[in-house]
Amino acid sequence: MKGESMQRQWSRGLAVLLCLLLSCVALAEPVALDAQLSEYAYPYPVQRLTVADQQQRLEMAYMDVQPQKANGETVLLLHGKNFSGAYWKSTMDALLEQGYRVVVPDQIGFGKSSKPDRFQYSFQVLADQTRRLLDSLEIERASVVGHSMGGMLATRFALMFAQRTDSLTLVNPIGLEDWKQKQVPWQSVDAWYEGELKKTPEKVKAYMTRSYFDGQWKADYEPLLALQQGWIRGPDYPLIAWNSALTYDMIYSQPVVHEFDRLAVPTLLIIGNRDRTALGSNRAPEAMQDKLGLYGALGRQAAQSIPEASLVELDGIGHVPQYEAFEDYIKALTTFLASNR
Repeated sequence: MKGESMQRQWSRGLAVLLCLLLSCVALAEPVALDAQLSEYAYPYPVQRLTVADQQQRLEMAYMDVQPQKANGETVLLLHGKNFSGAYWKSTMDALLEQGYRVVVPDQIGFGKSSKPDRFQYSFQVLADQTRRLLDSLEIERASVVGHSMGGMLATRFALMFAQRTDSLTLVNPIGLEDWKQKQVPWQSVDAWYEGELKKTPEKVKAYMTRSYFDGQWKADYEPLLALQQGWIRGPDYPLIAWNSALTYDMIYSQPVVHEFDRLAVPTLLIIGNRDRTALGSNRAPEAMQDKLGLYGALGRQAAQSIPEASLVELDGIGHVPQYEAFEDYIKALTTFLASNR
């Protein structure tokens, strides 16, 4: 009887502890973030460069990290639209271990950088601001890696500054097709803005789960949600949404796919071929929707268009290989970088 009583007390105590833990979780406040991500930690120290553009002074946040044993080469990592420089952490760690200096900017309008209330975005101006960052760091040449929207920017950078680009790597870049030619209707910046204001934290997770990870969410993907959900909950979301609308218009209006044949640097395409990302596909004619964002075919077409291109296809992988298939992705990237040193 005594043993049974002690067991009952232990069970009751465990139940109380569990209730307390669950209460703490329930009472935890969801993270709310301001425009500059003041309370959001990056994996390495963040510095800032003042850039003057369009009659205003803006701050470009960036990480510039030196390896313990340098190989003399620099890699420039360019983030996608729904991300910031922070999500490159695992890639940065791997590259630093191999001796690369790694530079990771937040483009104007993204991450910890300025969010102007008026700005005419173009891939040309973002590329030139990135060039100015390299100038300030006295970096003459770099291997450029771009993911998602960063792939469009990396392409533009390599076209504008080929003499400063050792190589180009495009990781599931958007812009492998011209959505205007695929009958995706134009919409105004105001319409983009209205759509951004309708987003909720739950909708962001549902979109990433469906579009990036084939409906299979894992705890490892949680860092990808932090920025978008935190901004929606934060005090500056109208400004964030406005900048997002402006950059959506840039992406739609400024295709790079027609200039792939002008690229004059060694190029690697890392393509998760399950990806179906296509800007505005939900607004395209129904008969066209299933023909958009076919990354397997688009990656092969891009590799044929780019003069010095190689292609690594990741079967069954979606839009963010650096999270979903890191080992395969980093092997492809580092092998390519080493071959062009």
